[in-house]
Amino acid sequence: MEKIITLEEAVSKISDGMTVMIGGFLGTGSPDLLVDKIIEKGIRNLAVVANDTSFPDQNIGKLVVGKNVSKVIVSHIGTNPETGRQMNAGELDVVLVPQGTLAEQVRAGGAGLGGVLTPTGLGTIVEEGKEKVVVDGKTFILEKPIRADIAIIRASKVDRKGNCVFDKAARNFNPLMAMAADTVIVEADEIVEVGSIDPDQVMTPHIFVNYIVKGAK
Repeated sequence: MEKIITLEEAVSKISDGMTVMIGGFLGTGSPDLLVDKIIEKGIRNLAVVANDTSFPDQNIGKLVVGKNVSKVIVSHIGTNPETGRQMNAGELDVVLVPQGTLAEQVRAGGAGLGGVLTPTGLGTIVEEGKEKVVVDGKTFILEKPIRADIAIIRASKVDRKGNCVFDKAARNFNPLMAMAADTVIVEADEIVEVGSIDPDQVMTPHIFVNYIVKGAK
């Protein structure tokens, strides 16, 4: 199957009300063209799973400003004041998750695990309403796995089958999210022929990638 599609075709896979994972860390490694096209198409009521809500004028931050999202599951909102404003005004459902816990929940979703046991958050509001498990006398919070309808990620180099290489810190959440969604769309800075990438350098294997879009670079 030909995985390379147009930006228009890619965003047609996303519809109102979906849960969407978006790779990146304060914009680093985030799929800018795909996010801009979501805004252009007026897709709304999205539940976004991401590390953060970036900045008001960048990537995920623009989705918040444009009110394309109704819920975010993130570890950080401090760089986007609009996220905090909407949260306090009751306009946006914000679920704050410790960063390591969020990464592990996404990883668990991709690996088919039943959840993650972590001590992080014990004795705080993080534990409210959650099951706790005692192992060898130690108490842990059971954090359930997270999956999504769609994951949109960004890679620096992708071959035509979908094998991905991420550039340095842009690796962040991208490989985890590629394993934890029903459909995965990768925005590629560069698309190369199969065999051009050393197998030892592949960070996300092609089996996890459904579609490829050529990025702006």
